[in-house]
Parts: sequence; C-alpha cells; structure tokens
Amino acid sequence: MKKILIIDDDEKLSKLLELNIASIGYEVDKAYDGESGLQLALKNNYALIILDITMPKLDGIEVCKNIRATKQTPIIMLTGKSDEIDKVLSLELGADDYITKPFGIRELIARVKAVIRRSTIQPQKKQHKVLKYEGLSINVDKRLVTAHSSSINLSPKEFELLILLASNPGKIYSRTNLLQFVWGYDFKGYSRTVNSHINRLRTKIEADVANPKFILTQWGIGYKFNEELSMYLNEEIPSFIQ
Repeated sequence: MKKILIIDDDEKLSKLLELNIASIGYEVDKAYDGESGLQLALKNNYALIILDITMPKLDGIEVCKNIRATKQTPIIMLTGKSDEIDKVLSLELGADDYITKPFGIRELIARVKAVIRRSTIQPQKKQHKVLKYEGLSINVDKRLVTAHSSSINLSPKEFELLILLASNPGKIYSRTNLLQFVWGYDFKGYSRTVNSHINRLRTKIEADVANPKFILTQWGIGYKFNEELSMYLNEEIPSFIQ
C-alpha cells in the first residue's frame, strides 16, 4: 500500500488526517517536528507529503527546500490564514499546492487526490514520448531531461512548465495562463511564482542564462519556447498537454 507522510506538530490534527487518508487507501507515517519529518521524507518514497510550515526544530519552508534538493515527491503545504509570504515561498520552493488553516477535511482530501493524480499522469502508449531540439531532449514518459549533453534534475513544476512550453513553440503564455495550466488552481496574485520557476529552469537548461536560447520572455506578456529551433523528431504531443 502506498504511503503519505504528514509532518505537523499538531498531534490531534495529524491523527484526524491519518484516519481520513486511510479511508482513501493510503497508509500514513507521521512526524511532529521538521527534523524527523525531513529524515523520513529523504529515507522513504511517499506518494505525497503534507507539510506544515510552523514547526519545532526545522520549519516547513526549510524542510521543503531540503526535500526538493534531492527528491520530487509531491508536497502540499499547510499555511496560516494571514501568512501570504509563506504561500508564495511554498510555491517558489516547489510545493505542488497549499491549503490554509483552518481547513475542511473534505477539501484537503480533494487536494490530496488531485495532486497525486497530476503527479502520476502518463501519456497514452500510442503517442511518442520524446521531444528533441538542438541541445535539448525531453523524455516525457521517464520524465528525463538532457540539456547540452548533461542530465538535468527538474522539480515537478519545472518539468511541467518545460513540457508545456516546448510542446507549443512560439505560443505565448501569460503568467496567469501558466499558473492555471501547470498548478491547476487559480493562484491569483502569485505571478512571481512563475517568474521564479522560469528563472530556475533557465539556470538548469540554458548555456547562457543572460541570453536564453530555449525559453524566451515576451515583455509585458509572458513566456514562449523559441519557435526558431528545429525539432529533430516530428512527434505527437502527449494528450495531457494543453
């Protein structure tokens, strides 16, 4: 049975979440401080991590940052009602979603299902699996990216951004469009999150970040993939790409 990790110092809430998560077919591991939660997250492979921001020993922001350095496990952050900066930081560090305390259990379970579903989507077998441009190769099925002959480690959101843009060269996406397509929710007001992810993506795939070759900025609008690059293989785009 697949497992979900809950990292939250509120033991009563953690036990309540465990009962409800068990009802949808997942076992649960629990940690009540950031350090022990990080150890579990790095040691095991979880379907999802539910991570509170305010915790003893190590806060959720640092835990998320450390997890993302080596693993791409989906993460839902639990944030305080007025902690706007924490929401932004969570998304910028690679969290897949956030939910504000206090929250309804049904809403959280719906978010859990949605994040896990998005993280496990695979293209149909009949479709081609690799996008190749000069200096860039993207294996959609295996979620592998090679840029300038080097293997690149991307977070889930960085990978989804790259796939969306590379699948539609020349098409301009506003920051709002990218938030809706990649995050799946209307994160209104968080366009800075898109900028941060694009900047990190560029540092990983571009030979010269100051003069990007793949992902271009359309000033005042958003971003696009360079349509002047030749695609080596004229392959179909996976069905989950919009």
